[in-house]
Amino acid sequence: MVEEYQIVYVEQPAESTMEIVEEGLSNFDVQQIGNRKSQRISFVVQAPDMKIVGGVSGEMNWNWLYVDLLWVKDELRGRGFGHRLMTVIENEAKKLGATKAFLDTYSFQAPEFYKKHGYRVFGELKDFPAGHQKYFLTRDL
Repeated sequence: MVEEYQIVYVEQPAESTMEIVEEGLSNFDVQQIGNRKSQRISFVVQAPDMKIVGGVSGEMNWNWLYVDLLWVKDELRGRGFGHRLMTVIENEAKKLGATKAFLDTYSFQAPEFYKKHGYRVFGELKDFPAGHQKYFLTRDL
């Protein structure tokens, strides 16, 4: 007897449901290329009162750094904190063996900032969201 499989829409999947999918994909990846040895790297900018006013976060996979978050409070922008945050995360990634980095940003965010920091665009989604672009950038470390 042949069982029929169904594809079922799940509006709000339980965390455990998606963990099954993630674990399945992860196991497949390990079979193909070995363990990716992922490692999180994060730095923050603290004000004198210890409040967080900026930060950067990324993930190391193999010899690549993926920078997924960079934010500096509005009144501190243009004072070099973004550049310093990018420098410290890239330097830490290099210590951990990174030779390359990548990130994504929107046209209304900071593509020119990243270009000044040595990144180059390798991909673009036009009109995402409507009237804007999403850019994918990379650089050698």
